[in-house]
Amino acid sequence: MAKAADRVPLLFLSTQLRPIAEAQKMRNVILKDFLHEVEFVTTTSQQAATLINQQMMGSTHAADVVGALHGELQPLAQLNALLPLDALVQKQSTRSVPASLLALGKVGTAHQLYMPWMQAGYVMVANKKALPYLSKEAELDRLSYSQLAAWASEIQQRTGKRLLGFPAGPQGLMHRFIQGFLYPSFTGGVVRSFRTIEAEAMWVQLASLWKSVNPNSTSYNFMSPPLLSDEVWIGFEHIARIVDVLRQKPGEFIAFPAPSGPRGRGYMPVVAGLAVLKTAAAADSATGLIEHLLSREAQLATLRSAGFLPVIETELPQDAEPGSKMATAVIAKLQSAEDAVPTSIPLGLGERADDFNKVFMDTFQLIVLRGENPRAVLDQQAEILSRLMAEAGAPCWQPDAVTADPCQPELRRDPLPDRSH
Repeated sequence: MAKAADRVPLLFLSTQLRPIAEAQKMRNVILKDFLHEVEFVTTTSQQAATLINQQMMGSTHAADVVGALHGELQPLAQLNALLPLDALVQKQSTRSVPASLLALGKVGTAHQLYMPWMQAGYVMVANKKALPYLSKEAELDRLSYSQLAAWASEIQQRTGKRLLGFPAGPQGLMHRFIQGFLYPSFTGGVVRSFRTIEAEAMWVQLASLWKSVNPNSTSYNFMSPPLLSDEVWIGFEHIARIVDVLRQKPGEFIAFPAPSGPRGRGYMPVVAGLAVLKTAAAADSATGLIEHLLSREAQLATLRSAGFLPVIETELPQDAEPGSKMATAVIAKLQSAEDAVPTSIPLGLGERADDFNKVFMDTFQLIVLRGENPRAVLDQQAEILSRLMAEAGAPCWQPDAVTADPCQPELRRDPLPDRSH
């Protein structure tokens, strides 16, 4: 069917798929069968924010649909710039989006302010040589941190080697493991629960686990080399940094979800979303475009074109490469887990983002690597965290209770109420 030629093109402003090849695939392949003409424009996060602010003030028309990361869309939600998409959630075509991802799109409100579009994330990867050392009572897809510790210890005792590894080098993503996986799993939060009794117990357990971690982990920026060289058998990493292992030796490695703790299975999805601006010229067509981009055909075309994983629950085609299949399966298991605790990438920190990450890595170094007293370290680092959050004016993000005020570590040291029920 021909596209409507008598209507003004929809303006699709995106901070994603900016490389020329990816943008051309979007225009020529992914958007090809959409009935309304679309002008796909890519730009930086900062420029997108400027253009949208100008549109809200009535000085320009830069976008109808916005495609951006969760952390780029949240400020627009706080500015009341996004049209609620509650009706779209009820459509049959979008019901295959997992509830945990839809929850992110509410951005702490009662309304669906963006729809998930495409995603990446973090996974655990193990050499199949490690599997015989896993307890028969443990299920790889439902592993707990205690079981991971027992697994790594068993490998160490029987091989004489510390074969669990983490990307704790200067350019590694160990801070994301702590913020997005450990803290939510053990405390149910990140900032507010930074120095609770639960956090203290978590750090004690991590220090114990580290006795079975390869000491070279503090130099690992990427986990692919040590996994491929057999220097480690089990590792944690971002999908984009580990997919080479799964591509090169798909028969030798297995991917699985990060473990769970007392509060659930914390994980940090990397989600790009689609939103409609309240000032859109054609809101109905803009909503239709989002529905099109969430179709199985468009989702798989996005996977082939850019390597981003689908946000809908769907089987990948037979010709999909093994690494994508394994990564997609793990993300789906995380999203559908009954104990899933999705955790946002830190938001609203601006220039203080690196300082925020440093608090968590300094805490790791002092407690885990140097063996200092966890309570003293947490109290000291909480004061630093409190100041930088206040200076950044950053509100809390999921799974902490979302607030408009600067997020602050709780003063109490007793366990937080159990919010899992």
